[in-house]
Amino acid sequence: MRKDKNYGFIWIDMLIAAALLAFDQFTKYLATVNLKNRPALVLIEGVLELQYFENTGIAFSLFQERKAFILITGFLVLAAVLFFLFRVPREGRFRVVHVLMSVLIAGALGNIVDRLRFDYVVDFISFVLIHYPIFNVADCYIVVSAILLFLLFMFVYKEADLEFLSFRKKGQAE
Repeated sequence: MRKDKNYGFIWIDMLIAAALLAFDQFTKYLATVNLKNRPALVLIEGVLELQYFENTGIAFSLFQERKAFILITGFLVLAAVLFFLFRVPREGRFRVVHVLMSVLIAGALGNIVDRLRFDYVVDFISFVLIHYPIFNVADCYIVVSAILLFLLFMFVYKEADLEFLSFRKKGQAE
């Protein structure tokens, strides 16, 4: 086992992901217990409701009833995120990337756990104002972290900051 001070940072990433995963699963449990087979719970009239829905697809209910395909894709994406997480430097300016990737991992795992346990994902948050598809906390983790990572990589970090993403060895000619 490596003993450098940076190795412990991955444990912090995993603790963040585990805590967020637990929260996601808890909210889905509450949705199942309190919303299943009941009318929608209106939080803000005409804007926001809590409504139980079993989604066998992915975003916007795409790929309905394609569990194997969705799970394989989910595990591949999860593996890619983990691969890059281990490559992200542990310097202070990259801590936000570690946190956001941990949030992304929690979201992916939250929906994977549902698919493995139930063959569907529990969705329950409904923005009726814009007729947006029903979603869950894990979906929020995925969307928000992906958008923030995109913005960081596009507008905050310079190309030289992102050399850790390159597969070229240091000093190798372009």
